Amino acid sequence: MSGSGAAADEKAASRLRPQVNEYKENQNIPYVSLKPIPRTVLEKTVKVHLAAFSLSNDKLDQVKHPKSLLEKNSNDVPLCKKTEIKKTCRGILTPKMEATSSRAESSLQKSSLDVHPESNRGQHQSTSDAVIVSVDVESGQDGDSEEETTSGLDDFSGLSSYEKKRLKNISENANFFASLHLSESAARLREMVKKRQPSESKRKKPRKRENDGTGCRRSMRLLKVDPLGVPLPATPTQLALLADENPLLPPGPLEMTPENQDDNEELFKGFLQTWEEMSETGSKNMKELFSLKSYQANVSGMVLSEDTVCKVTKGSVLSLALHPSETRTLVAAGAKYGQIGLWDLTQHPKEDGIYVFHPHSQPVSCLYFSPANPAHILSLSYDGTVRCGDFCRAVFEEVYRNESSTFSSFDFLAEDASTVAIGHWNGSVSLVDRRTPGTSYEKLVKLPLQKIRTIHVHPVHRQYFVTAGLRDIHIYDARSLTPRGSQPLTSLTEHTKSVASAYFSPITGNRLVTTCADNNLRIFDSSCVSSQLPLLTTIRHNTNTGRWLTRFRAVWDPKQEDCIIVGSMAHPRRVEIFHETGKWLHSFLGGEYLTSVCSINAMHPTRYILAGGNSSGKIHVFMNSESEFWG
Repeated sequence: MSGSGAAADEKAASRLRPQVNEYKENQNIPYVSLKPIPRTVLEKTVKVHLAAFSLSNDKLDQVKHPKSLLEKNSNDVPLCKKTEIKKTCRGILTPKMEATSSRAESSLQKSSLDVHPESNRGQHQSTSDAVIVSVDVESGQDGDSEEETTSGLDDFSGLSSYEKKRLKNISENANFFASLHLSESAARLREMVKKRQPSESKRKKPRKRENDGTGCRRSMRLLKVDPLGVPLPATPTQLALLADENPLLPPGPLEMTPENQDDNEELFKGFLQTWEEMSETGSKNMKELFSLKSYQANVSGMVLSEDTVCKVTKGSVLSLALHPSETRTLVAAGAKYGQIGLWDLTQHPKEDGIYVFHPHSQPVSCLYFSPANPAHILSLSYDGTVRCGDFCRAVFEEVYRNESSTFSSFDFLAEDASTVAIGHWNGSVSLVDRRTPGTSYEKLVKLPLQKIRTIHVHPVHRQYFVTAGLRDIHIYDARSLTPRGSQPLTSLTEHTKSVASAYFSPITGNRLVTTCADNNLRIFDSSCVSSQLPLLTTIRHNTNTGRWLTRFRAVWDPKQEDCIIVGSMAHPRRVEIFHETGKWLHSFLGGEYLTSVCSINAMHPTRYILAGGNSSGKIHVFMNSESEFWG
């Protein structure tokens, strides 16, 4: 019994005593020793401490016979228990340790397969060894329980479950952000921002193309050449900026020499003879109004043909005048380059009836035939000169000159054209007496105006004149003007934008028409020049011509003072007539012969002939086919 009791005690002690794997053979092989493994492998108090190991190539021969190891271990722990340890034991492995263990496991498996490829038992043994090593590897990968995962820390610190969980979260977050490689991406972005330079302009500059002879199309107007490639003369703005290149013409009379008829002196002498004959023939002065129905019937018979359209001057037409002759049709046009063009429509071909003179160096903005002598034509220019063309003597005499100022408009104060009122762009007015021998007598008056565009004298009470400026319409009495300044008799303040012109009706002066940039034509009652002129009619009319076209100026028909004539922006192109009540009367349409805007228009004083000029120097003449006139 004693012997059996001793055996039983020894057997119970062996159960309680933990088994330890000892490797006394092959001491040079690095190996991970396991702490004592309890018999109750399912308790959570079990702690397994693993260390990574690796096998070098020079020591593979020491593990070619793992049978001894299996036999050594089989005496202590069966293979099934080892498998159970793999399933239940948990340990703490760092990523470096896991990688090392994985490499060790793969090395063992490869070596065992290479050494015993033919033996099933050898394969089984090598597999068992791999299972033993896998305990270290898989124990660090399975994280099913928080306590199991952090159990390796219990031997080194007394951390609470919250602190262990916090350390776990910190580790997982660090690994996650490390996998994103944010620092590398941030470094690359910083390099990109440093290399990128801010663009100077959002608009890409066109790359210069080599002169291959096939350049893109460009505007001939911007290139300042005509369709034939001939350079065009300078614009008025360039004339003003380059005054030294366009000096004033010398003072005194200038010889009347046409620029376009140099080789045909005989034809020009015949032209001058025609003017002399016309000056001897008096013209009728129409002082009677016709019925509106009769007037409409006559203007409806006026037509435009190919023979009555011709280019007379270079550049825009800024002023027009029709000779009062009842036997011949003569049109005079003032251009923006200082030219005056005369066109005799009775000459055939029509090019033989055109004569162009150059008495000024800057735009000719106002042009009138003398009411006392139709052989004289007076012209005013921006260059500060007023000249009189005498066709009997073939000279352009100088009427008035002021080089320190620029002129805008003029009109006759006396019926015999002996005195002239001249408006300046700076708001001044000059009263000039042409009867003074030698130089003309001048009376310069500074008016409270910023600008004067047009000046017009009352046809009956000739001491009154009206000026049109920016937004100001003023009527003055020439008898009360003083050099220090004068106040107007009346002012019109209904205009909201700049005013282009203001004219009295031609026979009685009882009406006043204004053209404003606010797209309105206004007609005032001027029968009594007092402190206030009533507004009678407002006619809605498009006056926005733009910068390339001459501004519209509504004018009265000299033989029908209750009707006004004005250009139009409508399509097809036309010239319109309105009654003073605002009623539309007629539109002059030219079909294929009128394809541009006629900004400046003038009507013959006794005949039904209308001349319109555009911004290219072309003149359109509407007239009756039978050339009838009122006798």
